[in-house]
Amino acid sequence: MENFLVLGPWNHGGWGSRGKNLGAIEFGTSTGQYFREHIQAPWFAYFLKGKGEMTEPEAMTFETGCNQWKGYDHWSPKESTGRNLFLREGRKLSFDKPGGADASETYVSDPANPVPYRKRPIEATYDRKGSGWYTWLVQDQRFIQGRNDLVSWQSEVLDKDLVIAGDVVAHLFASTSGTDSDWVVKLIDVYSDDDSEKNMAGFQLMVADEIFRGRYLKSFEKPAPIMAGQVNEYSIDLHSANHCFKKGHRVMVQVQSTWFPLYDRNPQKFVANIFQAKPEDYESATQKVYESGRYPSHVTLPVIK
Repeated sequence: MENFLVLGPWNHGGWGSRGKNLGAIEFGTSTGQYFREHIQAPWFAYFLKGKGEMTEPEAMTFETGCNQWKGYDHWSPKESTGRNLFLREGRKLSFDKPGGADASETYVSDPANPVPYRKRPIEATYDRKGSGWYTWLVQDQRFIQGRNDLVSWQSEVLDKDLVIAGDVVAHLFASTSGTDSDWVVKLIDVYSDDDSEKNMAGFQLMVADEIFRGRYLKSFEKPAPIMAGQVNEYSIDLHSANHCFKKGHRVMVQVQSTWFPLYDRNPQKFVANIFQAKPEDYESATQKVYESGRYPSHVTLPVIK
């Protein structure tokens, strides 16, 4: 059986519109129109009507950043190589593995003051007056800048384009003072301060993201408490992406432990059923993310050479 995949730069059903932009992110062309005319219509003509030829590769993806359609004979692309981008001391990112002592970054997560998933005030999902729900995934992440309950690591300014295509996976070495914890990891494209695109200087575009609830570290069927203070490795699948971090931009990795109200708050104290947690079960917790040779937290990027 043949399989075909299309990755487009849209929200749900966005391929049915022109698709020239998503929020503030411009794509340069009508990506929805291109998909319908050059990918969808020929596909239906061939498989439903027996007309024409099927010459498309297994995967057709729109590479955001460089804004171009790419074809790959296999997904994830055989042209990609997994490269580990390490969290380094001083809140830096590097492809060079750290060494030395057990350096770490610390923050305090408070369920009573959770990190919002988009800029407040958060409108109703389908508010007739307008809602940011449709474009929240591409909202400028600077709206949470300055909070002390998350940590961000940044690369140096890129001296050439960095293209990724395939699965992005975070490997987080972390500990908590509590007995349960959520870990949110975001991969972010930081635009240059003098970006030529209108009003995009310093923009922080989320490229990949996911959350992992610590109680499921060993088993999804049998959740269990985390041992307070113990360093654990969390492998967090940030899903697939095809993105070009352009020359002059930076790569950012951000870690936090709340993402409200997109995800319910973790009491940070293990309880059998979070939905039945009592107010007194919710506790602040001190979170540590390690960045050393022994505990090398990193994000594996599928880099296209």
